[in-house]
Amino acid sequence: MTVVSNVITWGKIPVSRSELKIETVLRCGQTFRWKYDAHNKHWSIGMAGRIIILHQDDQFLHHGTILKHDSVPTVVPKKITLESADIKLEHTKVKLEDSNSKFKTVNHGLTTTSALVHDYFNLQISLRELYQEWSHRDPHFSKVSGDFGGIRILRQNPWENLISFICSTNNNIKRISQMVENLCTHFGTYLNQHNGIRYFDFPTAQQLAFDDTTEARLRALGFGYRAKYIYQTARMVAAHPNQESWLFDLRQMSYPDTHAELVQFMGVGPKVADCVCLMSLDKSDIVPVDTHMIQIVQRDYKFGRGIKTLNKTSYAQIQDFFKRTWGEYAGWAHSVLFTADLSDLNNGVGSSKELSVKARSKLGATVKVELIAESSSLSLSPSARDLRLQKRKESVDIQSTTVKKIKVKTGIKVEEIKVEC
Repeated sequence: MTVVSNVITWGKIPVSRSELKIETVLRCGQTFRWKYDAHNKHWSIGMAGRIIILHQDDQFLHHGTILKHDSVPTVVPKKITLESADIKLEHTKVKLEDSNSKFKTVNHGLTTTSALVHDYFNLQISLRELYQEWSHRDPHFSKVSGDFGGIRILRQNPWENLISFICSTNNNIKRISQMVENLCTHFGTYLNQHNGIRYFDFPTAQQLAFDDTTEARLRALGFGYRAKYIYQTARMVAAHPNQESWLFDLRQMSYPDTHAELVQFMGVGPKVADCVCLMSLDKSDIVPVDTHMIQIVQRDYKFGRGIKTLNKTSYAQIQDFFKRTWGEYAGWAHSVLFTADLSDLNNGVGSSKELSVKARSKLGATVKVELIAESSSLSLSPSARDLRLQKRKESVDIQSTTVKKIKVKTGIKVEEIKVEC
């Protein structure tokens, strides 16, 4: 008998890759805390009082559990494994409910990792049926979706989802991931370690609200103006009689009422509120509208070409267009096209190449730099850049892991083109 504290208990859920592709879903801008182990091809996170480890093959989603360090038995066998394929997928369009309301506010009302993972990935909903319906209704979706199967909307903890998207304003995925990780390591509860990495749970509203130095600490960590938003939101939630269960209860409310509740929080506008509605509060028809979706609707659907900036009217027009196009799961369909249009799916994982294009020409000459993507269905944003040279020599730095080559087009004689990788 050996004393251990980080034994992994394994289980599995039968699910095909056409129903779920975790390497895409976990890094397409819905969630920001999953860590990727390239050597073992595992994804891991500290969540709901445990470390969860995932890997997928063509038939199963395998899930491992490491308990919180002070909740494991003092003495356990050297090896514990549990192969449980007793979770049978029942594909319906009915949301999971749980009779245990006490735990619903903490971890979706689900205490086993199998049930939690099943609920987190919304596996009760048939993606194959939805893709067929969207392809039938929308020729453009049919053309694009072939290379982007298995993308589904998560059913996250709404408290974590809310704070994560407050961090997302005027930000990119890699930096959001760093911010959310800092929230956990500096304010969250330590869970355990795995492969030399310490894992923390996402901090509760109480953990962020109890200390009046929280805002200053967040600013020191690089959160900027978002520090005030996070701290004030935590104080509002912590002061509510139902605390975080208040947010879970929004799942039972109508979209207009839920949206109105969310925009009360500092730093939460219509788009952030809609992300939370879609990704944690079961409002499946809601399409969050941002510059990506404006580009998609104008470029691919020839709708709203006169829209230059988002206001309340144009936001509603675009959202209504997508609802009419895709139906009651419009928010899910939007995620597929959003992912297809995303230039960086790394979520801070792996390394990116910096390509430096140097062009020398006469003053005022225009050089068009075009990026060629690895997949023809993946468009980079922006897909082309016009560089007006104001000096004899100027560099353009472009970061993307999907770039295969650079093509420089110009209608004038360029003295020198140099590409460095």
